[in-house]
Amino acid sequence: MDVCTNGSQLDYDRVKELQAFDATKAGVKGLVDLGTKAIPRIFIRPPEELVQELSTPCVKLEVPVINFEGIDRSKDRYNEVVEQVLDASENWGFFQVVNHGISSEVLDKMLQGIRSFFEQDDEVKKNFYSRDMTKQVKYMSNYDLYNSRAANWRDTLAVDTYKIDYLDPNELPEICRDAMLDYFNQVLKLSDVLLELLSMGLGLEPNYLKETECTKGWASINHYYPACPAPKLTLGTCKHTDPAFLTILLQDQIGGLQVLHKNQWVDVQPIPGALVINIGDILQIISNDKLKSVNHRVTANQVGPRISSAFFLKGISSSSKLYGPIKELLSEKKNPAIYREFTLDAFYAHFFSRPLDDAGFEYLKIQNHGDGM
Repeated sequence: MDVCTNGSQLDYDRVKELQAFDATKAGVKGLVDLGTKAIPRIFIRPPEELVQELSTPCVKLEVPVINFEGIDRSKDRYNEVVEQVLDASENWGFFQVVNHGISSEVLDKMLQGIRSFFEQDDEVKKNFYSRDMTKQVKYMSNYDLYNSRAANWRDTLAVDTYKIDYLDPNELPEICRDAMLDYFNQVLKLSDVLLELLSMGLGLEPNYLKETECTKGWASINHYYPACPAPKLTLGTCKHTDPAFLTILLQDQIGGLQVLHKNQWVDVQPIPGALVINIGDILQIISNDKLKSVNHRVTANQVGPRISSAFFLKGISSSSKLYGPIKELLSEKKNPAIYREFTLDAFYAHFFSRPLDDAGFEYLKIQNHGDGM
């Protein structure tokens, strides 16, 4: 595969190079294993994006860190955490949680299980390689490979139940099956706590958000970011917001996750044992913009591999239920509905029809009647 290190976009057959990369079924890790000293052109960001990068500063701020210790023992402590979660969700869209109830052992085994999957024998791993989005468990590199302007420097193992509310454990790779099942059970319990805190913060009944059925379908998107020989020319994950209700992220200690806060990139510094929580697009929509789904990305790094696991609460796409701004939060004069109602099936169909960095949910705004689904 031809390579380029200076960022120039010479005339070349991009589709052919994408197909050649895809056909290896070895992903980005396969390039690194071959001793690639430069990155293929399919990964190099457009020149205008690289220029714009120079004008978007990265600043030394800290994403809020919230301690959940004691919320089940003291009403005052519980109310304090409700206020902290609401404030972070309104002003940052991101926060980190410590003392959340999931043991370090469970977290470490999950990260090690993901790493073991990607570093096992290629012939075993290739059995899971697929671009069939209907498959519940699949391994690939860049789901939007053929639509994106630049591929991301990462490989992915996805586990997705948002089509049907059921996970067949036998579908999971044997090498990480037990670690995944244990982690999934624990993180679903934590999601109930987070949804209750957010419901209370919004002035709703404690079970309100859970009763939207957002936990009935979920996805675990597990990324492997190999060390990159030219990290300034590409990204681990491009700028995007999450097409979900809520995201719970487990990351290792290498770092690279950044949040766009007040038009400045802020590093989400890894904290041992912490989980990163962020508001998804659907929660911003149904809260009528009170909670914020914000842009974030992962930089490429000369150190690696970086391992992360994002757990998305997505709901069931086959449901006929209509989602839109929560009526209890609206008032005709002071807070009219900003978004129109939609089904999850239509919402996800729109998301997967576009590159990751061009998905968004602006098209659902009421005044934007010309861009219906």
